[in-house]
Amino acid sequence: MLVDHDTLQKIAHLSRLEVKPDEEAELLNSLNGVLTWMEQLNEVDTTGVEPLMHISPDLNILRDDVVANHLLREQALANAPQHEGPFFQVPNVMEL
Repeated sequence: MLVDHDTLQKIAHLSRLEVKPDEEAELLNSLNGVLTWMEQLNEVDTTGVEPLMHISPDLNILRDDVVANHLLREQALANAPQHEGPFFQVPNVMEL
């Protein structure tokens, strides 16, 4: 399957991307190259190969949860640009 101009414009519209006319040829070449490579991968014989879920056979390698030195509240608040009582003050990120 090759991507043509109309398909590229549809993909751009669905992706909410603006494709400039001077970028179109390069994008078409790139997309068609990826699709050609995928077609080559589809030709590979994978009979007898189990699906791979993870690269590493090790699962859930977690460090020990050890209590260590930590900042006291007063030390942390001393570095804050603004605070009120025991709380950090941050600018509003949502308008009410």
